[in-house]
Amino acid sequence: MKLLGNVDLLTSQTAIKFAAFIFISVSFFYLGKHWSDGSRQLIFFSRQSPSATASHIPTVGISPNFNKEFNISALISATEPETESKPVDPVKNDGKPVSASEAHSPQHPPMTPPPPPVIKSYGIVDENGTMSDEFEIGEFDPNLVENWGNGTETQEETKTEGATSTFRVKKFGLCDESMREYIPCLDNVEAIKRLKSTEKGERFERHCPEKGKGLNCLVPAPKGYRPPIPWPRSRDEVWFYNVPHTRLVDDKGGQNWISKKGKDKFSFPGGGTQFIHGADQYLNQISKMVPEITFGQHIRVVLDVGCGVASFGAYLLSRNVITMSIAPKDVHENQIQFALERGVPAMAAAFATRRLLYPSQAFDLIHCSRCRINWTRDDGILLLEVNRMLRAGGYFAWAAQPVYKHEQALEEQWEEMLNLTTHLCWTLVKKEGYIAIWQKPFNNSCYLSREAGTIPPLCDPNDDPDNVWYVDLKACISRIPENGYGANVAPWPARLQTPPDRLQSIHIESYIARKELFKAESKYWNEIVASYVRALHWKKYKLRNVMDMRAGFGGFAAAMIDNQLDAWVLNVVPVSGPNTLPVIYDRGLIGVMHDWCESFDTYPRTYDLLHAAGLFSVERKR
Repeated sequence: MKLLGNVDLLTSQTAIKFAAFIFISVSFFYLGKHWSDGSRQLIFFSRQSPSATASHIPTVGISPNFNKEFNISALISATEPETESKPVDPVKNDGKPVSASEAHSPQHPPMTPPPPPVIKSYGIVDENGTMSDEFEIGEFDPNLVENWGNGTETQEETKTEGATSTFRVKKFGLCDESMREYIPCLDNVEAIKRLKSTEKGERFERHCPEKGKGLNCLVPAPKGYRPPIPWPRSRDEVWFYNVPHTRLVDDKGGQNWISKKGKDKFSFPGGGTQFIHGADQYLNQISKMVPEITFGQHIRVVLDVGCGVASFGAYLLSRNVITMSIAPKDVHENQIQFALERGVPAMAAAFATRRLLYPSQAFDLIHCSRCRINWTRDDGILLLEVNRMLRAGGYFAWAAQPVYKHEQALEEQWEEMLNLTTHLCWTLVKKEGYIAIWQKPFNNSCYLSREAGTIPPLCDPNDDPDNVWYVDLKACISRIPENGYGANVAPWPARLQTPPDRLQSIHIESYIARKELFKAESKYWNEIVASYVRALHWKKYKLRNVMDMRAGFGGFAAAMIDNQLDAWVLNVVPVSGPNTLPVIYDRGLIGVMHDWCESFDTYPRTYDLLHAAGLFSVERKR
């Protein structure tokens, strides 16, 4: 009985499974019939048959729906966006449906999608992500600044398909019009008022705003400002409204510094207080006085102290000499601004209580023409600063009233100058007319042979003459390196690509391959700048005043010269890295030390290009 019960149970389960199978089969049969005969047709295509594959003859299988008419519009979702391309509705022009065979015949090709929208590029990368030589540059809107307003934020709307998004963009407002020539660290009135003394020129030195009180607005341009006149025309004339100040015209017009030309220009005749007949004639006189002063060869880098509108440096450029023209922001406060507007290297700087921001043995010649500096005050501390920056064997040219006038007070000043330069071991090479020229010794032998206690003394051997950032002046003679570093530089232009001796004294991690690093940097930037000239058409931009904000060995500036770009480069060496300024000057270039956590000492709108390769990745840690 027990066995029989088990058999019945098994038989009943099998019957149930068999019945379910039959039901499912019948259901699928009717569903298939519905889809085959109804309005929603499925089109099937067969693959190649085995025989065709074996014989390599392609065949096409006939669809089971061949010659059946159908309409697939019902398969298309009614909610599909209109902007997307839709399938072609296979309906004939007479309204009758198209058969499956007709739908795929060459006589009824599928509709081609619309062409992509034209991409208007602003740059050098095209829509495929590749560099292109053909591109457009955004136009400058001269009314942009005038209509900027002083709001701190603006509302923007972006419309997308079926939606509009709104977002806010913060923007800086415009500064007051009184700040059009604002230099934060030189125009800090509150800090200047707190100075205990200003008799030594302290008010012309850097006094930066406290942290959190810096510039937080956009410095506006003067009304009527125009893009600067390109070099070399800018040497002789600039737009009036770019530097709309006439005080120098009133004060120095009779000395051929500057004059007004029509209603919209200033002109620069090329004269100066001591060379009213022109800088060219003055430079010829210096060369005749001392034939060893060969401009553009052994004399390549010059410092002009109290430069006025920098005509001395402007005319030296045609002789392959680059001049750092400096003057304080004093009663002639726009003289440096005029110099930079002309396209001449210049900086606002003053001989006061701190070292200037240039390295030791930087300049082949230092020039002072009526620069209004008392060189003999405080035991000659200011002339000692000149001695620090003057290259061994370099020249100091002084054109001033004590040189040629025979008044008692002026003759006493001349005697004081002679006494001081003798203690500095300088040699008076020539005195002619209103110019006196001295030469610095090539080594320390004269200093070491002086009597004990001679003033001024030699600086301590541990003193670093290249340490200049917020370093006070020192009343001592900077030592000339015993190994001759700094004195033995190649003549121009060979010195541009010659690794200098002082490359070995830079505090960097490499000790063996420094020359290879120097050459590699030069090659790298030469290739990069060449690509800029080729792809970005830099020569069409007429760049003139350029700043390299992290200069290294000066490879970028050297590449600008090698690629024949008619521009000058101010090489800035950040205090956060190794001090490579001596190498830059030994190459025949100019530069300055700076901390980019503070404002730079230049007027607004003075540089055509700021080059900042690798700067932010380094300084962000600070």
